[in-house]
Amino acid sequence: MCDELLGTWKLIENNSDDFNKYMEAVDVPFLTRKAACTLKPDVTICKNGDEWTIKTSSTFKNTELSFKLGEEFDETTADGRKVKSIITLENGSLIQKQTWDGKESTINREVKDKRMITTCVFKDVKCTRIYDRK
Repeated sequence: MCDELLGTWKLIENNSDDFNKYMEAVDVPFLTRKAACTLKPDVTICKNGDEWTIKTSSTFKNTELSFKLGEEFDETTADGRKVKSIITLENGSLIQKQTWDGKESTINREVKDKRMITTCVFKDVKCTRIYDRK
């Protein structure tokens, strides 16, 4: 169920090579990629009625998304890209599709074995980030 995703999560496993490749593929600038690979952000997922919020907090940058499932919204990513996002809930996973300049990326957030697994995919580049409940 989606309630498993609610709460605050701390990044504990980050394959920074794969994360760097993902960010490079979506055109994140070099210095931003290098900084982002060193961070261990907290992610807080909240739900109030049908409004969801995903907050990402780190020493480098904080972002916040507020959305309703299945409704497209404008997002400015942590690296400054302007994208259209739509987030759906499928089999207990939050699946986010970002589109910009004819490109598409997918971010899947799901809970497995009491950990939140976040998988980012762009074309044939994939990275996985693992979070423990805080």
